[in-house]
Amino acid sequence: MYLVLMILVVIVCVFLGAIVLIQNPKGGGLTSNFSSSSQLMGVQKTGDFLEKGTWILAIALMVLSLLINVMGKTGGSATVTGADSKTMEKVNHGGNAAPANAAPVTIPAATGKKGK
Repeated sequence: MYLVLMILVVIVCVFLGAIVLIQNPKGGGLTSNFSSSSQLMGVQKTGDFLEKGTWILAIALMVLSLLINVMGKTGGSATVTGADSKTMEKVNHGGNAAPANAAPVTIPAATGKKGK
């Protein structure tokens, strides 16, 4: 499911980039090519179509991002097994997570002398 959502995100991003690049920042864009009287869609209709497409794809991208985030937290494939589970158990219970054969670390006491 995660892979399907990632593929959908890539497709939505490609379409969103294409729609944004088609638009002209000064209001012309694809609509300026329809200057003849026998046009299939009017200038206003083309602008509305591009604007609605941009909004729909942007909202779809946000929803897909949220779904991927939820899938990552609940349906993640990262599982703890073997020695890692023992270490995680010690960490969760506040115990020492160091291996049993590790040497103890000693910290020398401070002498109390200050440098001049």
